[in-house]
Amino acid sequence: MMKETPQNWSVRPLSEVVDILDRKRIPVNAKERQQREGGIPYYGATGQVGWIDDYLFDEELVLLGEDGAPFLDFRKQKAYIVRGKSWVNNHAHVLRSLNGLPNSYIKYYLDTVDYRPFVTGTTRLKLNQAAMKKIPIPIAPGNYPRRIVEEIEKQLSRLGESVVNLKRVKANLKRYKASVLQDAVTGKLTEEWRKQNPDVEPARKLLERILIERRQKWEETELAKMRAKGKEPNNDKWKEKYKAPLAPDISTLPDLPDQWMWTSTEQISNVTGGLTQNKKRDQYAAKMPFLRVANVYANELRLDEVLEIGVLDSELGRVLLKKGDLLVVEGNGSPDQIGRLAIWDASVAPCVHQNHLIKVRLLMPEMGKLVLYWLLSLQGRQCIKAVANSTTGLYTLSISKVSHLPSPLAPLREQQVIIQEVESRLSVAAEIERTIDVNLKRAERMRQSILKQAFSGKLCECIL
Repeated sequence: MMKETPQNWSVRPLSEVVDILDRKRIPVNAKERQQREGGIPYYGATGQVGWIDDYLFDEELVLLGEDGAPFLDFRKQKAYIVRGKSWVNNHAHVLRSLNGLPNSYIKYYLDTVDYRPFVTGTTRLKLNQAAMKKIPIPIAPGNYPRRIVEEIEKQLSRLGESVVNLKRVKANLKRYKASVLQDAVTGKLTEEWRKQNPDVEPARKLLERILIERRQKWEETELAKMRAKGKEPNNDKWKEKYKAPLAPDISTLPDLPDQWMWTSTEQISNVTGGLTQNKKRDQYAAKMPFLRVANVYANELRLDEVLEIGVLDSELGRVLLKKGDLLVVEGNGSPDQIGRLAIWDASVAPCVHQNHLIKVRLLMPEMGKLVLYWLLSLQGRQCIKAVANSTTGLYTLSISKVSHLPSPLAPLREQQVIIQEVESRLSVAAEIERTIDVNLKRAERMRQSILKQAFSGKLCECIL
């Protein structure tokens, strides 16, 4: 950037254009601040980190991170302005501009610096005072620094308004998507369709068929196990071991349309766990791709890093994934993230899953998306949170808890209409969201471009 500095500008080290007031800083730990809580802002490397009952400074200053600041991220600010009474800890350098130079001029330039020659460390970069003093600052002549600041702030203000509007639209899209899911799983989305199609098979009949198929599959599995051991049943008494799935408690659930009904997850699916990771698996000859918690997000699979794990042939029947399986995250530190889930798309095959992902295999795979929509909806999320355990801040689900989660069941034909409507609307929303994200990234680059032009003399060529 120094190569682009106009000829009538000077370049001076930071130590010559600011007072460095680091000696006045006093760190106060969080426990002590709790005992001294007051109305004075307490600042650290990247901004305010608390409040305190006294102040060290009472003026406008520039604070520049000493350690812990995002020095190598061009999108983020490294310096900021504080005004009035303040207390600063030892994670931020305290600077006051000299000779009438606006503090904002220093702050904006420090946001453009390439800090790689000045910082040390690897995981937590540090900008020590000696290195900071050597940072070269281009100084425009006369009153131009103040006019440059005015032009920067005018353009950044316009850019900021655009960013606020983009973020507002993005927030509205989030509410819209939540509304679509809510309407889908309560029947509102297909209200007109039901009026035009009153004679569809009700969900009650659909569930009856599913439960018959569920029991038949259990009997087939049990019979195969007995025959594998060389046993042949001589009567039907063994069938009495079958445990019929429980219907959900609907006392706190909302009403559904007449042809719909509430079911439990275990009534319409088989719920199983996955593989436990351990060193013993490294010795197994057969290795397979496996999914972890890091691969499953809310209606999204992130498969850029799929690891492998040792698997025994005897385990495959339980942990091998099939297209259409629902994968539910067992635990997370935040109640808002508990039970993240997505549908497996079989893009990696064969593939298994770890024990921290609970697999829900629908007896009729085409019903998986309605269950997905329900568990992603506001009411579905509330049901998940209600059953999640909390120990030391960790919220967890279990196979049993997922099995007993309620789920709305709609007639099969109506489910198909719901899926088409939801996918169509969410697809449009996703495309708008992608456009917004592109423009937000462009705004980040524009901010840097504005600052770069400012300190190369191009932003205010009309006044220089």
